Amino acid sequence: MPNKNLEEVKEQLQKHIIDESELSPADIASHLKRLKTHDEDEYAKYLEKLDPQTLGEAAMEMPEHMLRDVIENIPNDKIAEAIDELESDDATDLIQTIEEIDEEKAKELFSSLEIDSQKEISKLINYEENEAGAYMQTELFSARLDESLGSAIARFRIMKQEDKIENVFSLFVVDEGGVLKYTIALEDLITYDFNLNLSQIVSQDEEKFKPHFAIDSDDIKIAADMIMDYDLSAIAVTNRAGVLLGRITTDDIHDFLEESATEQIYNLVGVDDEAEEEGLVKTGRARAAWLFVNLITAILGVIVIGFFEKSIESLVALAVLMPIVASMGGNAGNQTLAVTVRRLALGEIELGDFWAVLKKEIIMAVINSLIFAIFLGILVGIWFDMPMLGVVIGVAMIANIIMAAFLGTFIPLTLKRVGLDPAVGSTVFLTTATDIIGFFVFLGLATWILL
Repeated sequence: MPNKNLEEVKEQLQKHIIDESELSPADIASHLKRLKTHDEDEYAKYLEKLDPQTLGEAAMEMPEHMLRDVIENIPNDKIAEAIDELESDDATDLIQTIEEIDEEKAKELFSSLEIDSQKEISKLINYEENEAGAYMQTELFSARLDESLGSAIARFRIMKQEDKIENVFSLFVVDEGGVLKYTIALEDLITYDFNLNLSQIVSQDEEKFKPHFAIDSDDIKIAADMIMDYDLSAIAVTNRAGVLLGRITTDDIHDFLEESATEQIYNLVGVDDEAEEEGLVKTGRARAAWLFVNLITAILGVIVIGFFEKSIESLVALAVLMPIVASMGGNAGNQTLAVTVRRLALGEIELGDFWAVLKKEIIMAVINSLIFAIFLGILVGIWFDMPMLGVVIGVAMIANIIMAAFLGTFIPLTLKRVGLDPAVGSTVFLTTATDIIGFFVFLGLATWILL
């Protein structure tokens, strides 16, 4: 990075430290990353200067190698204070991430936290990673039915002044047992007389204030779908008895969707997303496992080609054209596979839609394969002055593209049916299948018709 830009980064960080400017946590993490790359001493200096709240928020945006610097160079009491400043869900995530880096350090930091923080983290950390409870924050703006609106607003004002809650979009109304009864949007609250009790307000239109909620043990996908379907900014989380426990906001869902998308991309190419965050040895081992699988499947393709060795020797044009058939089938299959996996992830299709999805993909494959088969067949016939070779490669392309569409639908739906992630290794198996089928049909037809 040019020195001029580096100086600008230092200046912006310095202004933030002395409260002359307000940088987002992502900006701070980005600036620190640039400093670490070009000036380790300055990086360490500015890292130490960050106040606890800023340090905690920035730490949530840091890659693992920078977070390691934090826990190795910043005093435990300052890191603990930074964690205490975070919302409960973020504090839990940060403790878990630190635990993955250094388990003993995580234990030391946890024991240094305030008792309330320890209780909240202990509660949230026990949820499975796919449960709604793992994504909720326990900081809430809630009130009982018999409380006046004015009293609730006064409490909310104090909570905001003391930075005890952020990103509030609604008031959760509960009964004397803490059971969630209603949800009132903040924009609606200010339209009512502050002297009214909340029970009087909701009685005017109970259907309007009917709450959307997820149970803490529900799959997080249920909460995500509800937030997206109803265009919500936040959703309540309860236990099975209906007692209000916390809330999930849109930023939590954004994190979940981002993690899911990343996991799908990795899985499609046979890469372990968790291993990628580890060291070189674990990362290399995880990748090597799938590369070995790919090697075995590639050998199968070579074996098929070996069956037609004499045909290839007799007509060299076959060797020239083989990659075209395999490539078109592979690309067509990957298109179908990507669409099917993504629609399964988004809940747009279910296992019962198999035949409808397959029919659509086959029809599309037939149309596309005919177009490209005619074009390539004419081109090959003219190129090699062998009209029948053009016919052979055209028929092979039609067969391979149609089969690729079938497999691109069949593989992920079958994996889903048996309870596996439909994206795991699908590309490896699909590519192998289309290669083998493409080689066999093309070389087989050529041997039968031309030789």
